[in-house]
Order: sequence, then structure tokens, then C-alpha cells
Amino acid sequence: MNIGQAASSSGVSQRMIRHYEAIGLIPKAARRDSGYRDYDEREVHMLRFIGRARDLGFPISEIGQLVALWQDGDRASGEVKALALARAAEMERKEHELRAMRKSLEDLARRCAGGDRPDCPILDDLGIGVEHVSLRCAKEKG
Repeated sequence: MNIGQAASSSGVSQRMIRHYEAIGLIPKAARRDSGYRDYDEREVHMLRFIGRARDLGFPISEIGQLVALWQDGDRASGEVKALALARAAEMERKEHELRAMRKSLEDLARRCAGGDRPDCPILDDLGIGVEHVSLRCAKEKG
């Protein structure tokens, strides 16, 4: 099947398929006499695997490891489990960061009157970080 059909069947965009080939995540597809890429069902299955791993939040580097483990009949499932648990822990860390960011934004929004006046605690808070960075940069230069 051509790249468009492989993309439709796997749920991975043509652009990403080309990218995965370029970085070596998947082998370069065979070419037809016309020069078009030609994918078989095995390659489409690999693209589905990669798409599912992306959906679960794995970065490309870890997906490469997962693909290698998936293709290795002598793999230790403990390696796969360790990757999954590490990814889950990273997601939990990011989840805590996102919650803290949301709470900060909600707190700032509560303190903002939101009327026609120019004073705004949200902008004041954002400006605090800018002032600290500007002062630090000035000290480093001076």
C-alpha cells in the first residue's frame, strides 16, 4: 500500500511516517517502480504500535527501545515494565506541575477585579519573574 493508505490504516500521518523513516525509527519503505513508498501489513502494524506508544506519552527515544523490545523474542518483560513505570512516574510529576500551575492561575484570576481599571495582579505577578531575570542578567553583565 502507498503512504496515504498506510497513514489511513495506521492512524499515523504521512508526515510522521516520513519523519520516523528519516530518524531510523522504522526502516525505509520499499519503493515501487514509480518511486512511491510501498508498505506491507507488517510495517503498518509497526506504525500502529508506534502510534499507540505516542498516545501513551512515550517519547521517540523510548519508543525506539519499545520497538526493539517488541521485536526481540528473548526480551525480558521487566525492561518493558520499567519503561512503562518510569513514564507513568514522569506523567505524575508533570500532572503535579500542571495542577500547581492551574492553582496559581486560578488564584491570580480571583485576585484580579477584571474591570476597566489598569491595575492587574496577573500582569504584576508575571512581571515579577521578568524583573528578577532582568536584574540577574544586568548583574552578570556588570
